[in-house]
Amino acid sequence: MLSRCLARALRCPVTTLRLGPGAARPVIQVAACHVTSSGERKNLVPAFSLHAARFYRTSAVCRQDVLTVNTPAFAESVTEGDVRWEKAVGDTVAEDEVVCEIETDKTSVQVPAPSAGVIETLLVPDGGKVEGGTPLFVLRKTGAAPKAKPAETAAPPAAAQPPPPAPAAAAGPIPTVIPPVPPVSAQPLETKPVSAVKPSSPPASSPGVMSAGARSEHRVKMNRMRQRIAQRLKEAQNTCAMLTTFNEVDMSNIHQMRALHKDAFLKKHNLKLGFMSAFVKAAAFALQDQPAVNAVIDDSAKEIVYRDYIDISVAVSTPRGLVVPVLRNVESMNFADIERTIAELGEKARKNELAIEDMDGGTFTISNGGVFGSMFGTPIINPPQSAILGMHGIFDRPVAVAGKVEVRPMMYVALTYDHRLIDGREAVLFLRKIKSAVEDPRILLLDL
Repeated sequence: MLSRCLARALRCPVTTLRLGPGAARPVIQVAACHVTSSGERKNLVPAFSLHAARFYRTSAVCRQDVLTVNTPAFAESVTEGDVRWEKAVGDTVAEDEVVCEIETDKTSVQVPAPSAGVIETLLVPDGGKVEGGTPLFVLRKTGAAPKAKPAETAAPPAAAQPPPPAPAAAAGPIPTVIPPVPPVSAQPLETKPVSAVKPSSPPASSPGVMSAGARSEHRVKMNRMRQRIAQRLKEAQNTCAMLTTFNEVDMSNIHQMRALHKDAFLKKHNLKLGFMSAFVKAAAFALQDQPAVNAVIDDSAKEIVYRDYIDISVAVSTPRGLVVPVLRNVESMNFADIERTIAELGEKARKNELAIEDMDGGTFTISNGGVFGSMFGTPIINPPQSAILGMHGIFDRPVAVAGKVEVRPMMYVALTYDHRLIDGREAVLFLRKIKSAVEDPRILLLDL
């Protein structure tokens, strides 16, 4: 088959065709010639080599049942990624079944099978770097069953076969579980006092004997997302003059509002009313009041860029790392719009379906460590933004209210900001604005 395809491509007979050394199908070496009337062999094409990946791309014309699947195009801000294979050579895949994932700096891109078939060749090793359009794997669309692994198909030697069962037991079903332990003999066992029994080996706690637990370590390569997170956080520390200011929020009123309206909210919008929507809306309200917090420094032009729109990034923790999907134009959203958008983005994050466009941009970030029980902390700015709000856990604490000590549900909040752009006065007023809007949401309506 290979000779015919190459002969058609070279328009001459192919007389030599062999696989080069190394892994399966690494290099195909070809020479083409013809024999003259006098019996002399004359080379038409000098001997040359084709990489297997290159040959399989060109041979798709000859083999209509074979497809070469390429890396999908990336977003403009992403140039390359690392391949993580979910399938191996010989595996049968259904149409749209994920064959591999490409880990980029910001998210993972799934590569599905375009058709049902069998994985014939993997053109990129696991962990290899690829760019948009790079050939990934060869899929044979015949739908044939994959080759079974030798460990599964090889029969044990005849000498190791157990003797055939007795005729009476042959009629029963073939056992599929481990047979039960034989019953204990009916003869009485010799018993001894516990003190008379000597251990076969000294106990682990005896002096000079090491414990059973072994000390070990192992290394795991950092994925691209974690590398990018580490790089950006370190860039933020090296670039921004970060400073953090704190405050505390009395959550009593927002608790009451949620308890009073959560059922009606759920019935109308089919959404649960949470606390995040209150903080996102309060942050948008405060950003309009203090536009410097929503601005950014353009270091190349030595300019301050003020935005007349508010796009808030909400940090979401996933098994692969921290992602920050963006809520666009929050200034025009109500609580229901915010809760709906957060729910949609959270679902996409859990299913690893966030696109690059879902995380690009953002003028301000909110990080909620309170869902993990955090009491206090200082978040790090998400470049190129100028500030980030850190929410923490809600805990009952005694506070002074109108000259009396009362126990209230309290939350510490922290604002980390770039002191090159934002002064302490603006940062404190911004955080107080959030505090007042969360403690009394009516301020949002009155625009106080």
